[in-house]
Amino acid sequence: MDVSAILSAVNNFVWGPVMLVLLVGTGVFLTVRLKFLPWRNLGYAIRMVFSKRDNHAGDITPFQSLMTALSATIGTGNIVGVATAMVLGGPGALVWMWISAAFGLSTKYGESVLAVKYRETNSVGEMAGGPMYAMKNGIHNGFGRLLAFLFSVFVVLASFGIGNMTQANSIAAALSSSYEIPTWLVGGIITIAAISVLIRGIRSIGLVSSVVVPAMAVFYFFASLVVIAVNFAAVPAGVVEMFRMAFSFDSVAGGIGGSIVASMLTSMRWGVARGVFSNEAGLGSAPIAAAAARTDHASRQGYVNMTGTFFDTMIICMLTGLVIASSGVLGTTDPATGKLISGVQLTILAFSTVFGDYGKLIVSIAISLFAFSTILGWEYYGEKALEYLVKQRPVIMAYRILFSLVTFVGATTTLEIVWNFSDTMNGLMIIPNLICLLWLNKDIAKECFDYEEKVVAHEKKGEFIDYQADPADIPAEAYDQSMR
Repeated sequence: MDVSAILSAVNNFVWGPVMLVLLVGTGVFLTVRLKFLPWRNLGYAIRMVFSKRDNHAGDITPFQSLMTALSATIGTGNIVGVATAMVLGGPGALVWMWISAAFGLSTKYGESVLAVKYRETNSVGEMAGGPMYAMKNGIHNGFGRLLAFLFSVFVVLASFGIGNMTQANSIAAALSSSYEIPTWLVGGIITIAAISVLIRGIRSIGLVSSVVVPAMAVFYFFASLVVIAVNFAAVPAGVVEMFRMAFSFDSVAGGIGGSIVASMLTSMRWGVARGVFSNEAGLGSAPIAAAAARTDHASRQGYVNMTGTFFDTMIICMLTGLVIASSGVLGTTDPATGKLISGVQLTILAFSTVFGDYGKLIVSIAISLFAFSTILGWEYYGEKALEYLVKQRPVIMAYRILFSLVTFVGATTTLEIVWNFSDTMNGLMIIPNLICLLWLNKDIAKECFDYEEKVVAHEKKGEFIDYQADPADIPAEAYDQSMR
């Protein structure tokens, strides 16, 4: 029995057209249901990211919560995933990444609102929240608890794969291929760095993420801008090609010598799939970090965490796409294999058109920082999911240590089976999460419209509002001090 082939087949089904339609469809439904307020209030949401509002109960500041979520979403998908999507789906895939991200704003907003609304306080005074608590406390029957159990199991399993071993492997592979650094050495460094941060819990993760994530984002932002600026003459033609291939019903050729062939459906498939994989809107992971934030209203943190999709896909992924499109390397063939260059090698090639050999260094640094931050964020997701299942502090501490040690395994072994398995677990997380979002859409809408009337309308006029929710509106089992 070929386990790898079986997992690959299951993975292709889980991430097939039906799942992608459900993901985008849920985003479209919530966008319309909320009267396009996540779009209309995007500017307001970005301002809230940098506002000083952390005097309420919670574990970390709203900014640290967003950075923790971004640490898990801004990863190798922003570099490797974009390049792969543009090869398999043509440059038009980038357009569909943006479209999926636009509707993903509402999805991310909705799941973050529910995470804060239904969060609880655990035995050591930390916030415990996420889709599993929304399922348990919001869907008042055995079905909700079943969804919560399944979601939590999928998160724990996915955390060791897509959130751990695959990220460590990406770091080790990049440094080994570029600079011949032994994988065991890279694995050892990652393990030590991970355990030194993770052993101290969410406050340590939030603190490190609030420094590492902005630093790595700014670094990559300016490096990308340099490449785009130098190759600016090619940008208009690159953008035209993106939209031409994104909306062509017939297969059209693009890239060097017309070597990239794709239709609208192909561009849509790869663009939406990689977009969701990158920003995790609908996955249900980011709300776990949102639930830890100090905030006066569930909707406020919903807006803050919603911006993660904007920063991840509409900024970072866009930059990678424009770097590749403007550099003229898309469609380059590897003379040694005769195959199209894709993934990280394509991104390195694009940066090298301007930076020469330093292009390899820039991409290696970016991948290392992006991937390491993903390890930190996903440990927290897995920890909170495990906490929901077990609720034993010694087990949680053991998980932190085991999670850190597993990074060494990821850095030093071949991971084809792990990739497929973890990717499948990621996909399976989506099913209970989307059910929860659709089931509780009235709760999301109520929080959204209430906040719009009592807070947003006033704060847009320059007023300062510290919202005090009515405890009667909060289920007793989900009540916490932040809502007093």
